[in-house]
Amino acid sequence: MLTVRFEQLPIGEGTLFLDAGAGFGRHAYEAARRGARVVALDYAEAETTTTRATFAAMFEAGEITADQLAGVMRGDATRLPFRDGSFDVIVTSEVLEHIQNDVAALAELSRVLKPGGTFAATVPSWFPEKINWMLSDEYHAPFVEGGHVRIYSATELRAKVRAAGLAVIGSHRSHGLHSPYWWLRCAVGPTREGHPLVARYKKLLEWDIIKRPVITRVLEKVLAPAIGKSYVLYAHKPHESIKR
Repeated sequence: MLTVRFEQLPIGEGTLFLDAGAGFGRHAYEAARRGARVVALDYAEAETTTTRATFAAMFEAGEITADQLAGVMRGDATRLPFRDGSFDVIVTSEVLEHIQNDVAALAELSRVLKPGGTFAATVPSWFPEKINWMLSDEYHAPFVEGGHVRIYSATELRAKVRAAGLAVIGSHRSHGLHSPYWWLRCAVGPTREGHPLVARYKKLLEWDIIKRPVITRVLEKVLAPAIGKSYVLYAHKPHESIKR
């Protein structure tokens, strides 16, 4: 399930792509399928281990070539181990809300993006996220170790991206069907995934991802602008620094 619209990213053969905070690699896999050379970076060891194994399976299945995986590594987004201007495209999805010093992370991501490169960031949308926080303290930090530390407004994210030296070029919301699922989870308790209502809704989402029926595609198109769980922002790095 992709949050970023890849048709808005200039990816082709040889594009050097960084998935910063890759998690289990969904955006990294899609970039590789489209011909990019991919670096998947995450702070958690379990995620990097799983992502590395999945890339190996994709190679064995002939989905990607050896050249398309530049590396899977652990790393800190506030101190990236790359040279200035290393990447053509950078995606960071559902990561910044976990980082205390998000300004430092955005500065680092901007630093390693090539002039003329494209950047995409996704964070939980303000309204759906606000409801989650109101429904359950168990959903976010400091009650959850490594949990969400802030709720972004679109204005805040745009301002911080611009302050990092990037020019905002577009935005949208994604996953309208997912917000009610998380409201339900927070209402019954975020850890109670086995609750009958939560389990049924999860099966609906899984069915939607696998089958992609017309009815849920229409619902997603209608719901995403209003209650989409993720806010997605696109930017590019000018060849000359943005005056602040």
